[in-house]
Amino acid sequence: MSLATSSPPSAESGRPIVRLEHVSKTFSNGTIALKDMSLSIRAGEFISLLGPSGCGKSTALRMLAGLGEPSSGSIVWPDGSHVAGDKKGGDIGFVFQEPTLMPWATVFKNVWLPLRLKGISQAEARPRIMEALEMVGLDKFADSYPRELSGGMKMRVSIARALVTRPRILLMDEPFAALDEITRQKLNDDLLRLWEQFGWTIVFVTHSVFESVYLSSRIVVMAARPGRVIDEIEVDAPHPRGIGFRTSQAYGDYCRRASESLLSAIGAADHL
Repeated sequence: MSLATSSPPSAESGRPIVRLEHVSKTFSNGTIALKDMSLSIRAGEFISLLGPSGCGKSTALRMLAGLGEPSSGSIVWPDGSHVAGDKKGGDIGFVFQEPTLMPWATVFKNVWLPLRLKGISQAEARPRIMEALEMVGLDKFADSYPRELSGGMKMRVSIARALVTRPRILLMDEPFAALDEITRQKLNDDLLRLWEQFGWTIVFVTHSVFESVYLSSRIVVMAARPGRVIDEIEVDAPHPRGIGFRTSQAYGDYCRRASESLLSAIGAADHL
């Protein structure tokens, strides 16, 4: 499928695609969302930003998307494919916490929206839209309306809308947090399958230790007040992942390590 934009994850391991260099963000009310955050994101990685509420995970994600600017520091894209502050964002897909679908529009037209904003006609966009819907298992629901879909299906539409632009990096802000556990696990599996197949770079915000371990090649643990990175955990587990990994000793060990790091992050905030 032509939505694949890079090699499998292992093929490009180690090559930086974007770096946050000593990034700080202070809002107009004086709240320090991030302070001196440095992070290198490698092509083909699946990174989870894990931390308590208020640690700046979503703020960092939005700045990567060009939806906000650092107060200090810089966001560097070494290959020049995207420049911090350039709002074109053609190489970036963003999935928000809520599906944010237009209730009056069909699934097809909801997915068409980012291409429509780029001036691409419905007829020209049709193959890409149907391809994106097929990837998330909704090609037979192109003419349905959001009110006819379950919560999980609505989120799939939101993911298809992000994928239709053929991004090199996919940013996801707690997209499955509001879903029931069974639906969440199914979407976790589907997202991993797509990542393994197409080799995207994914940065995924979550509060869940279990989700972060299951999905990630690397977990970045953040503390709040001010938001900053306090730990990084490489999850060296084979793919494809499934129920065997969820019930393995290795999974339990990684969850324990991430839980201990998260407790340290909460403690670091409480003692400031």
